[in-house]
Amino acid sequence: MVRISRSLGIDLLTGTGLDAALAGVEAVIDVTNCTASDPAETVAFFGTTTRNLLAAEQRAGVRHHVLLSIAGVDRVEGNAHYVGKREQERLVAAGPVPWTIVPATQFHDFAEMVAGWTEQDGVATIAPLLVQPIAPEDVAAILAEIAVGQPQGRYVDIAGPEPQDLVDMARRTHQARGREVKLVPTWSTVFGPEMAGNALLPGKDARIAPTTFDEWLARQRR
Repeated sequence: MVRISRSLGIDLLTGTGLDAALAGVEAVIDVTNCTASDPAETVAFFGTTTRNLLAAEQRAGVRHHVLLSIAGVDRVEGNAHYVGKREQERLVAAGPVPWTIVPATQFHDFAEMVAGWTEQDGVATIAPLLVQPIAPEDVAAILAEIAVGQPQGRYVDIAGPEPQDLVDMARRTHQARGREVKLVPTWSTVFGPEMAGNALLPGKDARIAPTTFDEWLARQRR
């Protein structure tokens, strides 16, 4: 296994170190992420990094590009991150390397992360999203399984076993970690009403991973 990151001297934005890192590599699992909040910035980031990575993979003879994406990415308009992910998907699907795109629901630690974006003086705003969270280790296992197989195009959604309310998830995660944070539900955040209802839930044919939110939460308790 070869890790690719800036901390290791490999930069997807410039292409520095990619050719050496991919020498002899047969499959790449792409979990590239971006923290920009402007749609143009996310498109530029995912566009540049994806083009550089695919070009280097083609030179190295990589046989399988596995992209981790987001379940429901085509159903949500207006969210900057989703705009960038759609561009990333487009480039992978049109690119020179055989591919599998794996759409996943949000991770179990997503609610805590979202609340942390706005937390100030013990108060955080958070959108009342309905999600069906999945354990990161379950995602990793599925990606590894797919990477060693044949390219499959667009894979089914992968998700955890149960739908959850994001506000309740954040509250319970904070409690498990021994923290008190007042949560204020609102759509006046990075997540708007276009993400309400079933927008973030997986498709009916989804692959359901085994780890529940309760099981994950039990491992977070102090």
